[in-house]
Amino acid sequence: MMDGITVAERVLLALSRAPGHEPLALTEAWTLENALSLLKTEYPGFEALIPGRSFLDSGCGSGWQAAALALAGARSVVGVDTNRTAIAMGRARIAALGLGSRVELREALRAEDHGRFEVVFSQNSFEHLTDPGRGLDEMVTALRPGGRLLITFGPPWYAPYGSHCRFFTRVPWVHLLFSEQTVLSVRRHFRSDGARRYEEVSSGLNRMSVGRFEELLRSRGLRVGYRRYRAVRGLDRLGELPLVRELFLNHLTVVASRGWLESAQAADPGPFAEEHDLAHEARPRPPVPLDRPPLTVPGSGWAAAAERVDEAQAG
Repeated sequence: MMDGITVAERVLLALSRAPGHEPLALTEAWTLENALSLLKTEYPGFEALIPGRSFLDSGCGSGWQAAALALAGARSVVGVDTNRTAIAMGRARIAALGLGSRVELREALRAEDHGRFEVVFSQNSFEHLTDPGRGLDEMVTALRPGGRLLITFGPPWYAPYGSHCRFFTRVPWVHLLFSEQTVLSVRRHFRSDGARRYEEVSSGLNRMSVGRFEELLRSRGLRVGYRRYRAVRGLDRLGELPLVRELFLNHLTVVASRGWLESAQAADPGPFAEEHDLAHEARPRPPVPLDRPPLTVPGSGWAAAAERVDEAQAG
């Protein structure tokens, strides 16, 4: 160790961009025109799902997706996010657009949200949830019988940039090649949140792997009727190989429903083709109360999005 910097830190610093630039402030890249672009890309025919349906946006950020859904014909939209600043910005936008009667943004779910929504979705926030098991339970509890749960996020933990550090280094799998202490020590040259563990970074990271995500779905008794797993550089067939897929899958997208609870019901298949079913041996857990203190959900349009803007500019 020289000057308080370890050899490993010096090596990683040499493989990183020059320090001294505080990454972008929390800016928003969304507009009403592009707010639904990811959902439309990941879910072919998504537009057909919108008219006349009720939506819950879990991790809504400042509500761009909620507003865009209402303008596209959704009957009602509730967006939930713990970032008060983002929610305040979103409420002002919703009011300016005259959508207050159909769109509500707030910091937590409520007891009356139990079984309320035909579509519950989580966009690019699942890997940031403080307690993903509880977060998933709440999404399922809010889902109406026969409704659908849409989760899309990436990169998962073992992907090349699963540690969300590309904004300062292009080294793939940096979190596997270097210790957590080394990576976060170097990260402090570029971020000022003081994080000493990945879970403490400003947008939160729960180390969500592909296997852990699938086990969470399976343990809740969820039936996955549509699955789209994308690997780096379009090498999607790597997603079919055990173990290898953890290292190369870059984005996970599913549509799930409450399989055991709805076994006697004919769920509307909607616009999504049946592609895959995970085994769902476990019976679903009982509904969880929705009036508890909120989870930390950084939001699809806020801290996590700002981090992605940084990474895109760096890469």
